[in-house]
Amino acid sequence: QVQLVESGGGLVQAGGSLRLSCAASGRVFSSFAMGWFRQAPGKEREFVAAISRSGGSTVYADSVKGRFTISRDNAKNTVYLEMNSLKPEDTAVYYCAATYTGSYTYSPRLQSQYDYWGQGTQVTVSS
Repeated sequence: QVQLVESGGGLVQAGGSLRLSCAASGRVFSSFAMGWFRQAPGKEREFVAAISRSGGSTVYADSVKGRFTISRDNAKNTVYLEMNSLKPEDTAVYYCAATYTGSYTYSPRLQSQYDYWGQGTQVTVSS
């Protein structure tokens, strides 16, 4: 079992920045690929970014590429999502997710590929 707890959400003006954190406990963090997803009101949850267990491979949704950065600190059992140049359309509940993998490059984009989920943290971007 892995427990995931997100933090760092809040209210920010358009053009501003936030850094989300996701702290993991319960298993060896460095054995898990990690992802961030988001769900806006009235919409389905969508992929934002993912990072391999080693941190050497990252992937992003086109809508956030160049503005968001995913990273991880395996010594701190934490994955981060640095969000810059925020837009009102980035408003959503952000979730982190984890999946156990033996691959050092695996960084999945699909929700079905993840086994563990956090409770989410709200990000609101005002115009």
